[in-house]
Amino acid sequence: MHINDTFRCLNTGLPEDILRRKLHGDLAGAVRLIDRRLEQDFLPEDMRYCLTAQREMILRMPDDYPYTEEEALALVREHIPDFTKEEFKERVDAGKIGWIYLDGEMRFFDRFFSSMCKSEPAFARRAGVKLPGVESAGKGSAGEARLDRSARIMRENGKISNRIRIRAGLRIKDEVFEPGMSVRAHLPIPAECEQQSEIVIEKVFPEGGKISPADAPQRTICWETVLTENQEFTVEYSYVHTARYHDVDRMQREELWKGCGQPDFFTEEEAPHIVFTPCIRNLAASLTEGVEDPLEKAKRFYDYITLRMKYSFMPAYFGMENIAENCAKSFTGDCGVFALLFLTLCRSVGIPACWQSGLTAEPDFCGAHDWVRFYVEPYGWLYADPSYGTGAVRAENEERRRFYFGNLDAYRMVANRAFQAPFTVEKEHWRADPYDNQLGEIETADRGLRFGEYERTKEVLLCEEV
Repeated sequence: MHINDTFRCLNTGLPEDILRRKLHGDLAGAVRLIDRRLEQDFLPEDMRYCLTAQREMILRMPDDYPYTEEEALALVREHIPDFTKEEFKERVDAGKIGWIYLDGEMRFFDRFFSSMCKSEPAFARRAGVKLPGVESAGKGSAGEARLDRSARIMRENGKISNRIRIRAGLRIKDEVFEPGMSVRAHLPIPAECEQQSEIVIEKVFPEGGKISPADAPQRTICWETVLTENQEFTVEYSYVHTARYHDVDRMQREELWKGCGQPDFFTEEEAPHIVFTPCIRNLAASLTEGVEDPLEKAKRFYDYITLRMKYSFMPAYFGMENIAENCAKSFTGDCGVFALLFLTLCRSVGIPACWQSGLTAEPDFCGAHDWVRFYVEPYGWLYADPSYGTGAVRAENEERRRFYFGNLDAYRMVANRAFQAPFTVEKEHWRADPYDNQLGEIETADRGLRFGEYERTKEVLLCEEV
């Protein structure tokens, strides 16, 4: 099994003695016990793979949780001098500030402050912070107006198209670079799909990057070279992205689904995160009790996520377990976590659903993003973006929240059409994200680089309606 596929066995679970050490923050002890188990010849194969993945996950945990309580408080007080310890503890208890134990001491999530600024408009105003991106848009913001206009045009004309050009880059940090490094670098590029056309790779530096087939499940351009001097790997590409309008309200009134059989593609489990656990099955059953219409079932899943759950930045997916189920239990997540929960709920009741991800690409903002396609006969493929739905709730815009069930805007770049898919030129070592690829990956001859060891850039050079 390829090393990045060992994550498929995470649901095997850690032995209790190792789990206790991990949860208490005795990470060195947990790794020591894992190494002892891996030396056993009679270890079952699925347990060996699970321990292999868990060992690397445990080693990376401290990177996501660097702050002591005193350091975290000091960070907030740089922006809000009168922020109290009681306020901090209340937000920890409310699940708004992520933490783990490290050697028995609470350590706090590295992006907890920006996460609170994004999810709590009042906190952001108090801190004097304004984050970029439409998901953080407050009521009446320019980002919201742009999306509302786009949705209006789609309703009136049936679709809207944008011609988009993006420049993306990767560069090893100078403190990590060594002359003579053998390097393999991957950057995501637009994939062939129903939304995208006229895809052109405009510029590549250095020349010679291998371009994946247009229909690759996670499409990239890959360079393999030896670096005598540090340099940036860059690609510029252009494409037309078309968003077509789906009138979900009309579909539900017509009830054309009656008598139609639902297909069974994209309805299977995909361990470790798309799994129909008892928690998922029970939640799906409770939300759809008495409902036969598959479109209404999907809408209930979307409404449950967008109206009840709160957006939060998350640690690296590399270290996360049971993503969909844990979202259902914690009521928090980011775009990918919400997408995985919606996708898993849909599949658990026989609604085909699959992953899409890449970038949001607006004239003044470019960011990594994930969403879902789901299929309902006789209408075909529809879309759901639960993250933009929760953003609409924060912006007090119910019409926009409803729009993102069934529809997407045209400010997107689709690079990935499957979760946990390999690259065309697969990495030999650990991926920084073993499930998705929005911003790129680098590895040397010896190891895969972590996100903190290389720089990623992305910029929208052109975004105009056509």
